[in-house]
Amino acid sequence: MGTGKKEAARRERQGKTGDGMANVKVKGENFYRSAAKVKTLRILNTPGPQRNAAGKITQAAAYQSRDLPNARIEPNRKWFGNTRVISQEALEGFRTAVRERTKDPYSVLLKTNKLPMSLVRDEREGEVVNGVRQHKAKIAVEQESFSDTFGPKSQRKRVKLAAGSIEGLAEESAKMEDGWAERIEENKLLARRTAEGLQDADADHDTGELTTAREAIFSKGQSKRIWNELYKVIDSSDVVIHVLDARDPEGTRCRSVEKYIREEAPHKHLVFVLNKCDLVPTSVAAQWVRHLSTSYPTLAFHASLTNSFGKGSLITLLRQFSVLHSNRKQISVGFIGYPNTGKSSIINTLRKKRVCTTAPIPGETKVWQYITLMKRISLIDCPGVVPPSQADSEEDILLRGVVRVENVDEPSQYIAGLLRRTQPKHIERTYEVKQSEYDDDPVEFLSILARKSGRLLKGGEPDIDGVAKMVLNDFMRGKIPWFTPPPKKDVVKDAVEAPQNEQEGDTFTGFDDGGASVAVTTAA
Repeated sequence: MGTGKKEAARRERQGKTGDGMANVKVKGENFYRSAAKVKTLRILNTPGPQRNAAGKITQAAAYQSRDLPNARIEPNRKWFGNTRVISQEALEGFRTAVRERTKDPYSVLLKTNKLPMSLVRDEREGEVVNGVRQHKAKIAVEQESFSDTFGPKSQRKRVKLAAGSIEGLAEESAKMEDGWAERIEENKLLARRTAEGLQDADADHDTGELTTAREAIFSKGQSKRIWNELYKVIDSSDVVIHVLDARDPEGTRCRSVEKYIREEAPHKHLVFVLNKCDLVPTSVAAQWVRHLSTSYPTLAFHASLTNSFGKGSLITLLRQFSVLHSNRKQISVGFIGYPNTGKSSIINTLRKKRVCTTAPIPGETKVWQYITLMKRISLIDCPGVVPPSQADSEEDILLRGVVRVENVDEPSQYIAGLLRRTQPKHIERTYEVKQSEYDDDPVEFLSILARKSGRLLKGGEPDIDGVAKMVLNDFMRGKIPWFTPPPKKDVVKDAVEAPQNEQEGDTFTGFDDGGASVAVTTAA
């Protein structure tokens, strides 16, 4: 160490300037306690409140003061100005643009929380229903019934009405009657009642209520427990996947559930998945996908752990939905639909292992189940639900695979409908029984098949019911080819476009599994 100017420069350069007394303690200073420790001890040594003989506080302690500190709001002009302002012309233009894009099932409206949706939605079309208002009206009726004002148990002198005069009450009654008539017509439409079947249906034409009795087995999938499970899945899901049977998409379509999601939960995304597309011709599956895509995004799928189809498209679509909901840690995808349509099989295909129990019989899934697909996507399995329909006969319900064949009484009576839905060449190819041998007689067909397969009862009588159950199971499990043709307008459109594609050299070879055909375009 140097002395003089060099030493002073070194100390200044190294930041050691001072008198060298920084670490020297002054006599009498308390160096065992820090300032924070001293403050804590001062609080502990502060005397508490003083009380009188009755125990009441006569003098409060320092920390028991009830005087609130004076609070001030920062003066700013933004407290007195409009935050978001839009003109009527701009709002009308935005409303028109939203109305046009809403009709496109492949468009999604983003940032709905920052938009005045009550002003954007066009309620003149009558498509938007105020669910909160309907719920309040329902609660009011349930809480204050008619018997609360009239009858021996009346508790009120005046009835609670929304009308203020007799004329207003008459107008309200007329509106309610018109709404009831529209509701009945809508229920008939949801039940897929056709004009040809109105005369033959065993139902009341005025109220649309079913009047004939059915076996209890045909009410499976309609219990309150099943509907509770369905609504649990819908409420917990951000994306709802409606699984349809590619052989009968319209028959396995739950229109009442679609209506509920459209009116009560429009923020949820609904997607159609045509499962079991390997059981129908490729052209038929393509026409059904084209037809259903006008309503909601539709994909073709074949559930299999080893040889699946459409898996890449579905995962790509789910990833797109997770990107749309980037503000959430994860999204939930619920699978709903008719029993035995393959909801659990699709989940197993996506996970590449058996995480859900599956069986070729309906009703295997009893309760909902959460499955993690990846970090940001969870899947929810749901029991199959069967919406009650007036147009569906017992034969339709059975042939859709809703009920178990072994629990049906006299299954041979449904073989005639099975023969109408299939072609004779497929029956001949499956059972080696020609049409000329039974001449469209279901009993004769079952007798021939029972004798060929050796299924006989005592005395050499054919086991009609046993063979009928076998044929029905083969029909449901895909051993007998059958499918429902797509709407005629789509068939005509394909027939018109086919020559053009042939001239251009384009041929349809199947579905692209790259996900490009199911991409969802977003609109801010």
